[in-house]
Amino acid sequence: MTSPPGGPPAGLRHAEAARLAEASATQAPAAQAGLSHIWLPYTQMGVEPPPVMVAGTSGVRLHLADGRELIDGVASWWTACHGYNHPHIVTAIEEQARAMPHVMFGGLVHDGALRLADRLAALAPGGAGRVFFSDSGSTAVEVALKMALQYWVNRGVKGRTKFVCFRGAYHGDTMAAMSVSDDAGFAAAFVGALPDQLRLDLPRGELGCADYAAMLDAHRGSLAGVIFEPSVQGAGGMLFHDGETVRAVVEEAQARDLPVIADEIFTGFHRTGPLFACAEAGVVPDILCLGKGLTGGALGMGATVAQPHVFDAFLGDDLATAFMHGPTFMANPLACAAANASLDLFESEPRAAGVRAIEAALRDGLAPARTRPGVVDVRVRGAIGVVELDDLPLDRLYRLRAAFVECGLWVRPFGRIVYLTPAFVIGKDDLAALTDGICRVLTEA
Repeated sequence: MTSPPGGPPAGLRHAEAARLAEASATQAPAAQAGLSHIWLPYTQMGVEPPPVMVAGTSGVRLHLADGRELIDGVASWWTACHGYNHPHIVTAIEEQARAMPHVMFGGLVHDGALRLADRLAALAPGGAGRVFFSDSGSTAVEVALKMALQYWVNRGVKGRTKFVCFRGAYHGDTMAAMSVSDDAGFAAAFVGALPDQLRLDLPRGELGCADYAAMLDAHRGSLAGVIFEPSVQGAGGMLFHDGETVRAVVEEAQARDLPVIADEIFTGFHRTGPLFACAEAGVVPDILCLGKGLTGGALGMGATVAQPHVFDAFLGDDLATAFMHGPTFMANPLACAAANASLDLFESEPRAAGVRAIEAALRDGLAPARTRPGVVDVRVRGAIGVVELDDLPLDRLYRLRAAFVECGLWVRPFGRIVYLTPAFVIGKDDLAALTDGICRVLTEA
């Protein structure tokens, strides 16, 4: 693994951190006052400690307003795969901002979007899809679900309104995305208001596959499709499954003419090793959802890639069969510029090799955590390292977060999970600091 591209040498980095701290000193009181009016995500605002104030980023580091540095172990919710402030992405955004920051995508197109769509269609499993842009991963899932529902309507088939989904899943925080996520997690407070879906365990082994096939057969007349996360269920608990399970999910559904939606918002773009987890399993989903690393973490963007037979079902001479969906900022030129630059880096730099090196380092570095008190499992896949605890009450979670910051690390546990999803360009010393820090903190905190 090499040093993060665009990350300055140590001396310059510390000087930059000092400059950022000085520059932000006059802003700090106003920023702290702003906490009286901000509502933070996934946060119990009644008891949450004050958040960490960030003044800047570079490489794999967060520069804090007080002059400290943190090594980011989670790449800003798994997005900053090329590291922060990568010069190729920054330059692309700057050039696009001077030319055209935004233009509506209704009746107008621009070169960045057309080029990005061509590239994504060629890279996605199947290699011939149509790309619908949106502004986040959750929205990309909403788009996919609506596509699957209207696919049946446009074919003149009534009653296909439900989806098969899986326990442990997380597909986003918007309403339809929550309905196909695990109902014991982020969606629990909204269960009565969400559409009812058919939920079961992922089909592992012969018995699991038989149960899955039986559910598909029993409810075939009411099913619009199947949605799942291939290889890793992310925010549902960093739960891993193998290629046989991926193939079973896809092949059993497609054998019954049911569209399969693969949510690769987390797993796509080498996070688990290959470019896409579906491609590694040798399957082609009918609809593919992308986000996270698509723009290298620089700007929000989602993409939903539909195979030709799905797209063809929307063609005709009546607007009623068109896909009537259009986020205001879809195909935003700045986001397209960032995404095209991110794809350039995936093509020109050894990201797959970097992920393999990270995987080996995570296996070695997190292995000692197996003997720490309260640890029930340690697992690694690609650039994902997970330490699962037997319990993580809120007070201990806060202590862990504070202890990681004291160690110079940004690691944000959730549920019972302490995890690492670092940038693919992280250096071996920084990665060792993260794994050593987790093992030490789990012993001391």
